[in-house]
Amino acid sequence: MSVSPAFHGKPSPADCSADTHRDRQRVVSDRPRVVVADDHHAMLDTLVQMLTNEFAVVAAVSDGLSVVTAAAELEPDLLVLDIAMPGLNGIAAATRVRKSGSSVKVVFVTNLRDREFVQESLALGQVGFVVKSRLVADLLPAVRSVLAGQSFVSNSVIH
Repeated sequence: MSVSPAFHGKPSPADCSADTHRDRQRVVSDRPRVVVADDHHAMLDTLVQMLTNEFAVVAAVSDGLSVVTAAAELEPDLLVLDIAMPGLNGIAAATRVRKSGSSVKVVFVTNLRDREFVQESLALGQVGFVVKSRLVADLLPAVRSVLAGQSFVSNSVIH
């Protein structure tokens, strides 16, 4: 797994050795570590760019199974996940990571405004729910809120 925000795809075991992981933690320990996932590469790049100045993006992946692998191997502080991804959607990936014993926090980014998705995501506790049309205004406040132990939902979903 590369520290580079340009990383896309599944981590290889060689990239995630214990020594590499410890070195990476020392390098980015002053900023919260984030794994980002979206199956649309342009959106993935946008998310990484928006987060990089304030947070350490340790992986950028394009499917839910890669999220589970990256979370297990990198132990991030936060997952920023699209909900609609191939293989395993963002909510299912976050649920699987949490069931593994991780206390990682989660911000979902999505085009889906259905209250069912909002309720399902909020059931995980202290998560963020950002509608992509509000990404510029809501992503960083959502991330900060969730890292502070609060939930966040874009206003366009509430109204």
